[in-house]
Amino acid sequence: MKKQKGFSLIELLIVVAIILIIAAIAIPNLMRSRMAANESSAVGSIRTINTAEVTYSTTYPTIGFTGTLTVLGGAASACSSGASSTVACLIDDVLAHGTKSGYSFTIGGTTGTPAVTYTSNASPQAPGQSGQRTFCSDQSGVIYNDPQGGACTNASTPL
Repeated sequence: MKKQKGFSLIELLIVVAIILIIAAIAIPNLMRSRMAANESSAVGSIRTINTAEVTYSTTYPTIGFTGTLTVLGGAASACSSGASSTVACLIDDVLAHGTKSGYSFTIGGTTGTPAVTYTSNASPQAPGQSGQRTFCSDQSGVIYNDPQGGACTNASTPL
């Protein structure tokens, strides 16, 4: 009688169990790392918006700050013909559409002509999954955050 070669069912089940245990340990760490990366990207995007707002208000002093991301951005085809007060080409098109790296971005708080104030906000699209904290900034350039993910204002904790 020949002895058959191969793995028994018990051996295969033990290997599968070990793989599942390793996955159970690794996946939460992966999620925390992803949230931290998304939050870092959101802070970088808020800095980019701040720089773009200052550049825009300097370039178009009769308008001041702008109240929309689409004005700060622009598609590559629109930017190839040159920047204008309606398509400034100061931020990338992805950020100009208001979502990037699991965060939603908005600009508001512009009043008067020329507008001398603005607020920019970044909120996680899926709180607890894409990010935990909300971020905001205004014409002062200081970036604030709310660690609980609530409404962020200039009274929140500065970074």
